[in-house]
Amino acid sequence: MSMSIIAVFGGSRAPEGSAAFQEAYELGRQLVLAGYDVASGGYQGTMEALSRGAAEAGGHVIGVTSDIFDPLAPSPWLTEERKMPDLHARLQTMTSIADAFIALRGGVGTLSEVTLAWSLLQTGQLSPRPLILLGEDWRGVVDAFAQYTQMGSSILALAQVAETIEEAMSLLRGWDDHEA
Repeated sequence: MSMSIIAVFGGSRAPEGSAAFQEAYELGRQLVLAGYDVASGGYQGTMEALSRGAAEAGGHVIGVTSDIFDPLAPSPWLTEERKMPDLHARLQTMTSIADAFIALRGGVGTLSEVTLAWSLLQTGQLSPRPLILLGEDWRGVVDAFAQYTQMGSSILALAQVAETIEEAMSLLRGWDDHEA
């Protein structure tokens, strides 16, 4: 399976100019330069930064938005909006269209997206694909899951922590090469 759409999970609270915003912008740019389309929740914060980086690099940017956030406007950097009636449909769409997942730091919504993708991979409801947690902060989250849940090592291994964008891109390339 050659990847084409990378779903990026991220938060809405990172202000423009912050390190998190800059990282998301650069990730969007790098994904498009590597030949991928990007999908996100389609609003502000790291979602907007990702969309802007991807759009400015000439990429196709899908925003999976939801009626529950009306009248909040979607990011102006989207090239396609897929508006869902509720969060369940939004999560289902995000997980079903993605050939791989990258998670940035975010809030409870980001954590919901990550754990749903993780669970779908674990149960085989999604065929194997990368789930990359970008940033060293995710190591603490994975360590907490290892310590405080019943997730075994094979389930934990379904998610990979990448400390840098370069490492995340390398993991994607490795998966593409493995699947080719």
